[in-house]
Amino acid sequence: MLAKVRLLVAVIWAGSLWTVGYLVAPTLFATLSDRVLAGTIAGSMFHVEALLSLGCAAALLVLLKYGTEGWTAQRRRTVLALIAAMALCTVMSHFGLQPMMAELKAAAGPDGVMASAGKQRFGMLHGISSMIYLVQSVLAGWLILKQ
Repeated sequence: MLAKVRLLVAVIWAGSLWTVGYLVAPTLFATLSDRVLAGTIAGSMFHVEALLSLGCAAALLVLLKYGTEGWTAQRRRTVLALIAAMALCTVMSHFGLQPMMAELKAAAGPDGVMASAGKQRFGMLHGISSMIYLVQSVLAGWLILKQ
């Protein structure tokens, strides 16, 4: 039973990452003419995703401790490393980069227009955040395969 729960949590984590990052956020920007509104909604979705990610990581750590009898030590270490790396991706992006991006957005004028240097820095931070998200998304696939 715990093996099924562990797989379910891994699939929820991966599926939510893939859905928010590669379906919902791009659809918002493609559908809404107001890019500031699209960014605000996407930011809210990514915030919920980050909290869900940390919850899934915690649940998987508990399930790794109590629901992996019969696993080799190597498999257990690999899954632990995947969970830790994915959680680290969330922490770096959501609690490291996102506050800096929010600060740049807040410094923009009331119409949401950033100065050139702010746009450049925001673009760089967004690119780094996107790469971290991509790495986390690939790790999520690997996590499912290791269940």
